[in-house]
Amino acid sequence: MTEYCTVLGCNQLVSKPGYQLCYKHWKANNLKVNNSLISKSVSKPNSHTPSSTSTLLSATKISERLGLSRNSINPILSELGLLDKVQNGWLATRLGLSFGAVQKYDEKDNKPYVVWTEEIFNNQIFMNTFRKGSEHNAEPHSSTDSGKLDFRKKFHAGNYRATDGHWVRSKAELSIDNWLYMAGLVHAYERKLPVEEEVYCDFYIPLSRVYIEYWGYEDEPEYLTRKKEKQHIYQKYEFNLIELTDEHIKNLDDHLPKMLRGFGIVVN
Repeated sequence: MTEYCTVLGCNQLVSKPGYQLCYKHWKANNLKVNNSLISKSVSKPNSHTPSSTSTLLSATKISERLGLSRNSINPILSELGLLDKVQNGWLATRLGLSFGAVQKYDEKDNKPYVVWTEEIFNNQIFMNTFRKGSEHNAEPHSSTDSGKLDFRKKFHAGNYRATDGHWVRSKAELSIDNWLYMAGLVHAYERKLPVEEEVYCDFYIPLSRVYIEYWGYEDEPEYLTRKKEKQHIYQKYEFNLIELTDEHIKNLDDHLPKMLRGFGIVVN
Protein backbone atom coordinates (compact mmCIF):
# COMPACT_ATOMS: atom_id res chain seq x y z
CA MET A 1 0.00 0.00 0.00
CA THR A 2 1.40 3.39 -1.05
CA GLU A 3 1.73 5.80 1.88
CA TYR A 4 1.87 9.57 1.45
CA CYS A 5 3.02 12.35 3.75
CA THR A 6 0.34 13.45 6.21
CA VAL A 7 1.32 17.14 6.04
CA LEU A 8 -1.53 19.11 4.49
CA GLY A 9 -0.85 19.90 0.83
CA CYS A 10 2.13 17.53 0.52
CA ASN A 11 1.83 14.69 -2.00
CA GLN A 12 5.24 13.08 -1.46
CA LEU A 13 5.75 9.47 -0.38
CA VAL A 14 6.68 8.81 3.25
CA SER A 15 10.42 8.48 3.99
CA LYS A 16 10.08 4.90 5.25
CA PRO A 17 7.27 2.31 5.40
CA GLY A 18 5.18 2.97 8.50
CA TYR A 19 6.24 6.63 8.75
CA GLN A 20 3.80 9.53 8.47
CA LEU A 21 6.08 12.15 6.90
CA CYS A 22 8.04 12.47 3.65
CA TYR A 23 11.80 12.91 3.89
CA LYS A 24 11.62 16.73 3.66
CA HIS A 25 9.07 17.13 6.45
CA TRP A 26 10.64 14.37 8.54
CA LYS A 27 13.99 16.16 8.42
CA ALA A 28 12.39 19.51 9.26
CA ASN A 29 10.59 17.96 12.21
CA ASN A 30 13.75 16.15 13.30
CA LEU A 31 15.66 19.45 13.17
CA LYS A 32 13.13 21.06 15.50
CA VAL A 33 13.51 18.19 17.96
CA ASN A 34 17.30 18.35 17.79
CA ASN A 35 17.35 22.13 18.26
CA SER A 36 15.08 21.71 21.27
CA LEU A 37 17.47 19.14 22.73
CA ILE A 38 20.43 21.45 22.02
CA SER A 39 18.71 24.35 23.80
CA LYS A 40 18.06 22.15 26.82
CA SER A 41 21.64 20.97 26.88
CA VAL A 42 22.85 24.59 26.85
CA SER A 43 20.60 25.67 29.70
CA LYS A 44 21.03 22.50 31.73
CA PRO A 45 24.31 20.52 31.72
CA ASN A 46 23.96 16.89 30.67
CA SER A 47 25.31 14.43 33.20
CA HIS A 48 26.60 12.26 30.38
CA THR A 49 28.57 15.08 28.78
CA PRO A 50 32.22 15.46 29.84
CA SER A 51 32.51 18.44 32.21
CA SER A 52 35.84 19.58 30.74
CA THR A 53 36.11 20.75 27.16
CA SER A 54 39.86 20.12 27.23
CA THR A 55 39.22 16.46 26.38
CA LEU A 56 36.87 17.26 23.52
CA LEU A 57 38.11 17.50 19.94
CA SER A 58 36.77 19.84 17.27
CA ALA A 59 36.92 19.02 13.57
CA THR A 60 39.99 21.27 13.37
CA LYS A 61 41.80 19.34 16.09
CA ILE A 62 40.91 16.03 14.45
CA SER A 63 42.23 17.28 11.12
CA GLU A 64 45.51 18.27 12.77
CA ARG A 65 45.86 14.80 14.28
CA LEU A 66 45.19 13.10 10.94
CA GLY A 67 47.09 15.55 8.76
CA LEU A 68 44.03 16.42 6.68
CA SER A 69 42.25 19.59 5.68
CA ARG A 70 39.90 20.76 8.43
CA ASN A 71 37.18 21.35 5.84
CA SER A 72 37.21 17.66 4.89
CA ILE A 73 36.43 16.24 8.33
CA ASN A 74 32.75 17.07 8.84
CA PRO A 75 31.69 16.12 5.28
CA ILE A 76 33.33 12.71 5.73
CA LEU A 77 31.70 12.27 9.12
CA SER A 78 28.40 13.23 7.52
CA GLU A 79 28.88 10.68 4.75
CA LEU A 80 29.46 8.04 7.42
CA GLY A 81 26.11 8.96 8.93
CA LEU A 82 27.60 10.50 12.10
CA LEU A 83 26.53 14.09 11.38
CA ASP A 84 23.65 15.87 9.71
CA LYS A 85 24.34 19.12 7.85
CA VAL A 86 21.82 21.83 8.67
CA GLN A 87 21.58 25.36 7.34
CA ASN A 88 23.76 26.92 10.01
CA GLY A 89 25.86 24.08 11.35
CA TRP A 90 26.08 20.39 12.21
CA LEU A 91 23.95 18.04 14.29
CA ALA A 92 25.13 14.71 15.71
CA THR A 93 23.08 11.72 14.61
CA ARG A 94 22.14 8.84 16.86
CA LEU A 95 24.99 6.83 15.37
CA GLY A 96 27.34 9.78 15.87
CA LEU A 97 26.47 9.95 19.54
CA SER A 98 27.38 6.28 19.87
CA PHE A 99 30.77 7.12 18.32
CA GLY A 100 31.44 9.71 21.03
CA ALA A 101 29.91 12.86 19.55
CA VAL A 102 28.98 15.67 21.94
CA GLN A 103 26.45 18.19 20.68
CA LYS A 104 27.25 21.86 21.35
CA TYR A 105 25.63 25.16 20.50
CA ASP A 106 27.34 28.49 19.82
CA GLU A 107 24.91 31.10 21.15
CA LYS A 108 26.95 33.99 19.73
CA ASP A 109 26.80 32.72 16.14
CA ASN A 110 23.50 30.89 16.66
CA LYS A 111 25.11 27.73 15.34
CA PRO A 112 25.04 24.05 16.42
CA TYR A 113 28.32 22.17 16.19
CA VAL A 114 29.78 18.83 17.30
CA VAL A 115 32.92 17.91 19.21
CA TRP A 116 34.30 14.44 19.91
CA THR A 117 35.79 12.55 22.81
CA GLU A 118 39.26 11.02 22.55
CA GLU A 119 37.60 7.61 22.18
CA ILE A 120 36.86 8.45 18.55
CA PHE A 121 40.47 7.55 17.73
CA ASN A 122 39.94 4.10 19.21
CA ASN A 123 37.05 3.41 16.86
CA GLN A 124 38.30 1.24 13.99
CA ILE A 125 35.48 2.22 11.66
CA PHE A 126 36.33 5.88 12.05
CA MET A 127 40.07 5.36 11.70
CA ASN A 128 39.84 3.03 8.71
CA THR A 129 37.77 5.61 6.85
CA PHE A 130 40.53 8.17 7.12
CA ARG A 131 43.37 5.72 6.52
CA LYS A 132 42.05 4.62 3.16
CA GLY A 133 42.34 7.08 0.34
CA SER A 134 40.35 4.72 -1.85
CA GLU A 135 37.69 2.09 -1.39
CA HIS A 136 38.92 -0.09 -4.24
CA ASN A 137 40.90 -2.29 -1.89
CA ALA A 138 38.46 -2.33 1.00
CA GLU A 139 38.15 -6.13 1.15
CA PRO A 140 39.00 -7.45 4.62
CA HIS A 141 41.85 -9.95 4.76
CA SER A 142 41.88 -11.25 8.33
CA SER A 143 41.40 -14.98 8.83
CA THR A 144 38.47 -14.32 11.16
CA ASP A 145 36.48 -12.91 8.22
CA SER A 146 37.17 -15.83 5.88
CA GLY A 147 33.69 -17.27 6.38
CA LYS A 148 32.03 -14.01 5.30
CA LEU A 149 34.39 -13.74 2.32
CA ASP A 150 33.54 -17.29 1.26
CA PHE A 151 29.85 -16.40 1.53
CA ARG A 152 30.26 -13.34 -0.67
CA LYS A 153 32.26 -15.28 -3.26
CA LYS A 154 29.76 -18.11 -3.31
CA PHE A 155 26.73 -15.93 -3.94
CA HIS A 156 28.40 -13.30 -6.11
CA ALA A 157 30.22 -15.17 -8.82
CA GLY A 158 31.11 -13.54 -12.12
CA ASN A 159 32.15 -9.98 -12.95
CA TYR A 160 30.43 -7.40 -15.12
CA ARG A 161 31.80 -3.95 -15.84
CA ALA A 162 29.31 -1.11 -15.46
CA THR A 163 29.35 2.05 -17.54
CA ASP A 164 31.03 4.01 -14.73
CA GLY A 165 33.81 1.44 -14.42
CA HIS A 166 32.51 -0.43 -11.37
CA TRP A 167 33.02 -4.19 -11.53
CA VAL A 168 29.79 -5.71 -10.23
CA ARG A 169 28.91 -9.32 -9.56
CA SER A 170 25.62 -9.94 -11.38
CA LYS A 171 23.55 -8.73 -14.30
CA ALA A 172 20.96 -7.35 -11.89
CA GLU A 173 23.61 -5.26 -10.13
CA LEU A 174 24.87 -4.16 -13.53
CA SER A 175 21.39 -2.83 -14.32
CA ILE A 176 21.22 -0.98 -10.98
CA ASP A 177 24.69 0.53 -11.31
CA ASN A 178 24.08 1.71 -14.86
CA TRP A 179 20.70 3.16 -13.86
CA LEU A 180 22.25 5.16 -11.02
CA TYR A 181 25.01 6.38 -13.31
CA MET A 182 22.61 7.49 -16.04
CA ALA A 183 20.47 9.21 -13.39
CA GLY A 184 23.51 11.25 -12.38
CA LEU A 185 23.64 9.86 -8.84
CA VAL A 186 27.08 9.52 -7.29
CA HIS A 187 27.29 6.08 -5.69
CA ALA A 188 29.66 3.52 -4.24
CA TYR A 189 29.58 -0.22 -4.81
CA GLU A 190 30.03 -2.77 -2.02
CA ARG A 191 30.75 -0.21 0.65
CA LYS A 192 31.22 -1.42 4.21
CA LEU A 193 28.54 -0.13 6.57
CA PRO A 194 29.88 2.20 9.31
CA VAL A 195 29.14 -0.33 12.05
CA GLU A 196 31.15 -2.88 14.01
CA GLU A 197 29.51 -5.78 12.20
CA GLU A 198 31.20 -6.96 9.01
CA VAL A 199 28.48 -5.94 6.56
CA TYR A 200 28.73 -4.61 3.01
CA CYS A 201 25.89 -2.95 1.14
CA ASP A 202 25.36 -3.47 -2.57
CA PHE A 203 25.19 0.27 -3.34
CA TYR A 204 25.52 3.46 -1.32
CA ILE A 205 24.32 6.93 -2.36
CA PRO A 206 26.02 9.66 -0.27
CA LEU A 207 23.19 12.06 -1.08
CA SER A 208 20.69 11.46 1.75
CA ARG A 209 22.84 8.46 2.85
CA VAL A 210 20.76 5.80 1.10
CA TYR A 211 21.77 2.14 0.92
CA ILE A 212 20.49 -0.20 -1.78
CA GLU A 213 20.29 -3.97 -1.46
CA TYR A 214 19.38 -6.31 -4.27
CA TRP A 215 18.06 -9.61 -2.96
CA GLY A 216 18.67 -12.54 -5.28
CA TYR A 217 19.17 -16.26 -4.65
CA GLU A 218 15.87 -16.44 -2.76
CA ASP A 219 15.91 -20.25 -3.00
CA GLU A 220 19.22 -20.59 -1.10
CA PRO A 221 18.77 -21.18 2.67
CA GLU A 222 22.23 -19.83 3.52
CA TYR A 223 21.57 -16.68 1.51
CA LEU A 224 18.19 -16.14 3.16
CA THR A 225 19.78 -16.44 6.60
CA ARG A 226 22.37 -13.82 5.70
CA LYS A 227 19.64 -11.62 4.21
CA LYS A 228 17.75 -11.61 7.52
CA GLU A 229 20.95 -10.77 9.40
CA LYS A 230 21.60 -7.78 7.13
CA GLN A 231 18.01 -6.56 7.35
CA HIS A 232 18.26 -6.69 11.14
CA ILE A 233 21.42 -4.55 11.07
CA TYR A 234 19.82 -1.97 8.78
CA GLN A 235 16.86 -1.75 11.17
CA LYS A 236 19.09 -1.69 14.26
CA TYR A 237 20.98 1.39 13.08
CA GLU A 238 17.97 2.95 11.33
CA PHE A 239 19.80 3.30 8.03
CA ASN A 240 17.95 4.49 4.92
CA LEU A 241 17.45 1.31 2.92
CA ILE A 242 15.98 0.52 -0.49
CA GLU A 243 15.38 -3.18 -1.11
CA LEU A 244 15.16 -4.45 -4.69
CA THR A 245 14.01 -7.81 -6.02
CA ASP A 246 13.88 -9.34 -9.47
CA GLU A 247 10.45 -7.77 -10.00
CA HIS A 248 11.95 -4.31 -9.50
CA ILE A 249 14.87 -5.06 -11.81
CA LYS A 250 12.47 -5.70 -14.69
CA ASN A 251 11.55 -2.01 -14.72
CA LEU A 252 13.80 0.17 -12.59
CA ASP A 253 12.40 3.31 -14.24
CA ASP A 254 9.06 2.64 -12.58
CA HIS A 255 10.33 1.71 -9.14
CA LEU A 256 13.61 3.42 -8.24
CA PRO A 257 12.48 7.05 -8.72
CA LYS A 258 9.58 6.50 -6.30
CA MET A 259 11.78 4.75 -3.76
CA LEU A 260 14.48 7.42 -3.94
CA ARG A 261 11.92 10.21 -3.63
CA GLY A 262 10.95 8.75 -0.27
CA PHE A 263 14.41 9.78 0.95
CA GLY A 264 14.38 13.21 -0.63
CA ILE A 265 16.23 12.28 -3.83
CA VAL A 266 14.46 13.51 -6.95
CA VAL A 267 15.52 12.05 -10.28
CA ASN A 268 14.45 13.88 -13.42
